[in-house]
This record gives sequence, structure tokens and C-alpha cells, in this order.
Amino acid sequence: MTKRFFKHDFIVMIIRLLPLYAVLMVTQVIFYFYNKDILGEITGSELGKLIYGSLKFDTISIFYLNCVFIVFSAIPFKFRWKEWYQKTLFWIYTITNTLGIIVLNLADVVYFRYVFKRITLEELHFFKEDDNNGVLILDFVLENWYLVIVGLLLIAFIVFIYKKIQFRKSTESKAFLFYPANALLFCAAVFLWVVGVRGSFDFQARPYTVTNAAYYTKSAAKTSLILSNPFCVIRTARVSDFKVLHYFEDDEAAELFTPYHYPDSTYNSCIGKKNIVVFVLEGFSREHSQYLMPHLNKDGGYTPFLDSLMREGYAFRNAFANGMKSIEALPSVISSIPSYRAPFPLLPQSVAKLEGLPYMLEKEGYTSHFFCGAHGNQMGFEAYCKLNGMEHFYDRSHFEMENSDPAMANSWGIWDMPWLQYMARQLDTIKTPFYATVFTLTSHHPYDLPKEYEYLLGKGTTPMHHGVLYTDLSIRKFFETASTMDWFENTLFVFTADHVSPQMAHEETMTTKGNTEIMLFMFTPDGSLKGCTDEIVQQLDIMPTVLGLIGNEQPYFAFGRDIFNEKDRFKMATNCVHQVYQCITDSYSLHSDGENILHVYAANDTLQKNDIIGDTNEEILDVERHFKAILQSYTKHVHDKDYIIHVR
Repeated sequence: MTKRFFKHDFIVMIIRLLPLYAVLMVTQVIFYFYNKDILGEITGSELGKLIYGSLKFDTISIFYLNCVFIVFSAIPFKFRWKEWYQKTLFWIYTITNTLGIIVLNLADVVYFRYVFKRITLEELHFFKEDDNNGVLILDFVLENWYLVIVGLLLIAFIVFIYKKIQFRKSTESKAFLFYPANALLFCAAVFLWVVGVRGSFDFQARPYTVTNAAYYTKSAAKTSLILSNPFCVIRTARVSDFKVLHYFEDDEAAELFTPYHYPDSTYNSCIGKKNIVVFVLEGFSREHSQYLMPHLNKDGGYTPFLDSLMREGYAFRNAFANGMKSIEALPSVISSIPSYRAPFPLLPQSVAKLEGLPYMLEKEGYTSHFFCGAHGNQMGFEAYCKLNGMEHFYDRSHFEMENSDPAMANSWGIWDMPWLQYMARQLDTIKTPFYATVFTLTSHHPYDLPKEYEYLLGKGTTPMHHGVLYTDLSIRKFFETASTMDWFENTLFVFTADHVSPQMAHEETMTTKGNTEIMLFMFTPDGSLKGCTDEIVQQLDIMPTVLGLIGNEQPYFAFGRDIFNEKDRFKMATNCVHQVYQCITDSYSLHSDGENILHVYAANDTLQKNDIIGDTNEEILDVERHFKAILQSYTKHVHDKDYIIHVR
């Protein structure tokens, strides 16, 4: 291929941007086939709109990322023809698009499976705070070496095209012609850039946001196929600009929903002031359990011990996560505060007085403890625990002061088996009553196990299944140890997942609703809490329910409900999947962009293939009203940094 020369470098600038569309298209195709089981099949009728929407967002990404390159290429001065200046432009173009388009989008191919959304600024913030990045990056590179090769080929492609597209320097030297003409071209470049990053020539319309992707597909999952980076990163940059949503007058909103809880003496489900141990299990989906989903596990599930506890405890058959990441689970579980489109702990407004479980239980005479086998700041847990008044935090460093055997850990943290044994020993030294939360790790990527268990446990149908089996066995061993200790019999155990597995194995659990179906149950060794319910429950309900079970009569702030005592509160689980809000009730799953209903599915439509939005009835509208009241309350309280109870 010979070099192509053009008469003006303004034209060259435009042509040099065009290969970036091809690069983005390649990364999107790879993204689709890598995550096809999550995104679903693409029909011929929807392909055109998907491509059109993708090109819209690709344009925004390219124009955003190449702002400096565009301005410097069009600047109306003759020194832009200098060799040193042209070399500078080349490196700006190459480095910017290598990192912002090729690396970021190929990383998204793999990362998407873990959070079901494209990478945004919050992930980059979280990445900065993680002190285990080097090892994890190496793991991902080795596992996905073919993506590295693709990345190198794409870099070579944009460099090759860039150097083949050249321009002839103008022979016009008269300043009175050169400067006005080039100034007009510069203004034209700026105008086109503004239009490009807004996504439209309509300047009365709001600039495109991530939710605009829903306009090009009826599938919430496929909005992620339309979106591209760096759009998602840049559009989430201003996290401090938290918008308060207002749908109702305050009195009407409070009638529909309030986060204020005022327990009274009529609450009658108290099981006594027991010790409380909350297990947050990494990636434990409902589909892992034969007890919860027997039709999907006819040959046995992956949680035999937990299933045995569910049969003797109190199981919630329709439980849902309020987030898609571990850092979103923590505020839901211990503070009853949701996250929705951005993890609550990463919002500047989260730095405020919080009155979650540690605070409320301290007033009841409890001490509070958090156990996580990773390093303390690896997932941002320690900082959030401190905000909540958690008194004691145990991490990998505490374990290694007792046992520095490297065989006890992988790159992520201490194996669950030795870690839970360590926790049992620590709990045995603590004065009762105590409250403890433990976050398990071994069922997290890279899914490797201690060598002695690699071949003893079944593999299952996904790489994660043998990790789930190992954690289930680890909990069994923990119970065997703890059952010999004095505190065990008088303890309430709560088990929940942080989010679903990134590797779902069944079609019905790959839907938007299925992406949030988790394991949640409670167990008391003395048998004081037994039964099950098919009511819709969520992680947000854990804190209010625990407080009700121990007989708390102090008012508190929570977005969940006491499952046993607050029967008059609207039963609904809420979350945000693919940046679209989801509301789940006993009858429907409703998707919303915050203003309008996008999709509605009947509860018995397990594959979510029949969108009944055209059959909207009063019950569906009532679900929407209650959700908007929750959203209004949430945004107002976050904006005001107000998470405390107002005693009436």
C-alpha cells in the first residue's frame, strides 16, 4: 500500500479517525461472542438498530478521546507542518487510542462477566485503591493471551493507516488568505467535536448518557453491546454531581416509601439477643442450590451443606442482590443502603454519619467484627467498615501473623478453609453478644483451589463450581469446629451472596432478573427460627430483619424492610443491571430508565421473552410509583448526606 496524499491536513485528520471505528467494531464483535451467553442471540430485525446505536456511541467515544488530537491537528498556525509537531501528533494519537480504545475495550471483554456492565470511572477508582493489581493483571493476561495478540494487531493497524495517510503542505504563503481560511476550519472542527460528543445536532436535547443505549434495543443486556469506552468512563467522571430526582410532593412520596423505621412492642418475632454471624459468599447464585432450584440441579447442586442448613433454618426462595459488585453488597447488607448506578461507597456523599448494623447493635451491647481474607484495603471494605463504626477488622495480615505458610493463600487471599477456622478461633475469644460479618473469597476468580482439593471436589459445568463446592465444604468444617464452642448454640447465622456468579449455567438465570437471583437464608442451631417463604426479599432486608429478630425497639434508618414484622411495607426488590433500573415483585419484573417504563415481564416468564409493556395495568403503575418514591428518597438522602433516623 503506497502513501496517499491529500491537499489539506484537515481532511487527513478526519481520515485518520476513521480506522478507529473499525477498531471499535472489532472489539464489539469480540465482546459479543465472548459474552454471548449473557447478551443473548441477535436477530436480523434488531441488528440494524444495534449497529446504528453502536456507531453513535463509538462517535462519542472517538471524539471525546481524541479531543487533543483534533484541536492540535486543526490549530490555525503554520507551525503545525513542522516535523517535530507532526511527530508529537502521531504519539498523541497512538498512545491515546491504544490505551483508551484498544486496551480499555479489550479489558471490558473479560471484565464484563464479573459485573454485567461496561467499565466506568468507578471501576478505575476501585482499581487504583486495590493493592493486588499486579498479580491479578498477570492472571488475566495469561488466561486471555489471545486478546493481547488481538490488541497488538489493532495497534499495528492504526499505526500503519496513520502513516499511510499523508498531506501535501500548502504552497499558499499569504497570511491574509491562510489564517482566515484555517480559522474557519478550526471553528468547524470544534463545532463538529461538540456535536460528536453530545451525540446529536439537537442542542436542545440533553447530551447522550449510558441510558440512551436503551433506545436502540429492547434488551437491557444488549445495551452493553451498544456502549463503548471511553464513553462510559468519561460520562461517569462527575460522580460528585449527584442529581436529586423529584417525582412526587414530599408527603406523597413518604406515603409510598420512607427509610425511617419505628419498631414497637407489637413486634413478636423476637428470638432473643443472640450472637449474629453474617456470611457474605462470593458469587453464590441461587442456581447453585439444589434446595432453592431443584429443577436445575436434578443430579445434585453445589452447596450440599448450605442446603442442609436451609432445610433446618429459614430460607428465602426469592431473594435478590441489590448490586452487581462486592463493593455494592456491603452497604446493602450492613447498612441497608442501595447503590444503583454507582457504588455507594465510592460516592463522595457516602462519607457521612452512618447508622447501620454496627451502630445499632452497639446500642444493644454488641461488639462488631469484620473478617476478610484479602488485604484490608484491597476491595475498599475496611474504609467502609470504619465509616459504619465497625470496631474490629481482621484481614490477611492478621492471619499471617499466626501462620505465614504461603500454601494457605492464592493471589486473591487466604483460602476459605483456613480462614474460616481462624475466624472460629477468634470468635471464641470474644465476649458475647457479638456481631461478625465474614466475606469469603475462594469462589472468586481465578477459581483455583488448594492442591489437596483440586481433584477431590467435582468440577461442575463452569470453572466457578468447584470453588463453590470448596467454600461449601469450608463452611461445613467451620460449623464442625464452632459447634464445640460455647457461643455457637446461641447464634443467629445469616447467609447471603454478594452478587450472582459471573458464570451462569442455565438459560433462565442469564436473564436480567436471573442476573440478581442469590442465595439468602438464616439458621439458628437451637431451632428457634425455621421455615421458608416465597416472598420477594433483597439484601437490603437483612439489617431490618436482624434487628427485629433480636428485639430491637430503637428507631433506625434503612431502605429495606423487616420481613417478619413490617408486613405493610411494599414487597419489592430493586437493583440496577446494565445501567437500567429493575424492580421485582411477586407478579412482575419492571425495567425503567428512571423516567419511563422500558420493559415489563410477568413473574412466571422465567426466560423474559414476552415483554408485556403494552398491557400496562394499575398494578404495574403502582410498582413504578413505589420505585420512583424509593429513588426519590435515595437521591435526596445521598445528596444531603443524611443517613440517620429522625425521631418523631
